[in-house]
Amino acid sequence: MNPRIDRLHPYPFERLAALKDGIQPNPDLAHIALSIGEPKHAPPAFVVDHLADPARTAAALGSYPLTRGSDALRSVLAAWAERRFQLPTGALGGDAVLPVNGTREALFAFAQAVIDGTATPTPAVVLPNPFYQIYEGAALLAGAEPVYADCPADNGFLASHAGIEAAIWNRCALLYVCSPGNPTGAVMTLDAWREVLKLADRHDFVIAADECYSELYGDETKPPLGLLEACQQLGRSGFERCMVFHSLSKRSSLPGLRSGFVAGDRNLIARFLRYRTYHGCAMPTSVQDASALAWSDENHVLANRDAYRAKFDAVLPILQPVLDVARPEAGFYLWPKTPIDDETFARELFRREHVTVLPGRYLSRPSSSRDPGAKRVRMALVATREECIEAARRIHRFVSSM
Repeated sequence: MNPRIDRLHPYPFERLAALKDGIQPNPDLAHIALSIGEPKHAPPAFVVDHLADPARTAAALGSYPLTRGSDALRSVLAAWAERRFQLPTGALGGDAVLPVNGTREALFAFAQAVIDGTATPTPAVVLPNPFYQIYEGAALLAGAEPVYADCPADNGFLASHAGIEAAIWNRCALLYVCSPGNPTGAVMTLDAWREVLKLADRHDFVIAADECYSELYGDETKPPLGLLEACQQLGRSGFERCMVFHSLSKRSSLPGLRSGFVAGDRNLIARFLRYRTYHGCAMPTSVQDASALAWSDENHVLANRDAYRAKFDAVLPILQPVLDVARPEAGFYLWPKTPIDDETFARELFRREHVTVLPGRYLSRPSSSRDPGAKRVRMALVATREECIEAARRIHRFVSSM
């Protein structure tokens, strides 16, 4: 077996299950889960209808899918990204996009394709802290050293790269950026993108921008700035060293479809396509066709945003009198401070109120001076509005009783 597997940390939800093991929650209360970022809104009916059509399904099952995706799907993906991020028509085209089986799969696989695990000295992968644990696992299994850039409140919850030494940047092969952030909802500014692009040019590394929450935002007049959009504004029309990752899971409430795409530097796309051809991860034709429909419609996405806004509007007035919690710029998470240790908070909240939240330290790693996940919890507002309101009331009661 690959000895690097032994370096992997337990996944956050494994740790959460262990934390809750043996606890008997209040039997008078129905369980409300705010722990997993799994959208529960109804999927678009036209996608469900397309997948349910037996004739289409039979036709799709009769041939091997193309790893690079169909011309039709790649055209839809390029056109969507060009519209959304204000790129010139044709800026991407079919050779600068590639369908993937969700961002989780692609974020992991991309590191394996980019990183030379035999290099000396050991390559570094810089990632935000707190973070989506796939970044860390991808780095470890590629033979790289994860380096954690804290995302403190006093930096707007954006990753602080100033404290990372030049020697680490010189070893850096890959920088993961998550914007909007998980779990904080923080959005990269043009200045922040400019700085990481300068670092990439100076130290010769690739930027992997996880933008899977980019379509869930509060202000319809201010959608989050993406990496490709920042490149265009900064005169980098070739998107050198840049790859963005998008998904239908959050945007369209289709986590089970396992559908997304990557786009950016054409040279990186070509190399990643070669890797994926051997990896055996072609998206099924029926999923490609359904994905093209989903990316072509914005009405259901607007309804999605409205539904999350309604939850924030309802929940925050209940929580803010007892918790230090702010409305995020994007995404569907809350990242409140807790008055007690985050594990204790999560365990006792589950015991007394039958509500599950995720301890912040399960999403972070301690640095020399602090652990940015300590005394915080992540709350995912993915349940129904009524369930979110009920959960907020229980949390209010729980905190008030301390």
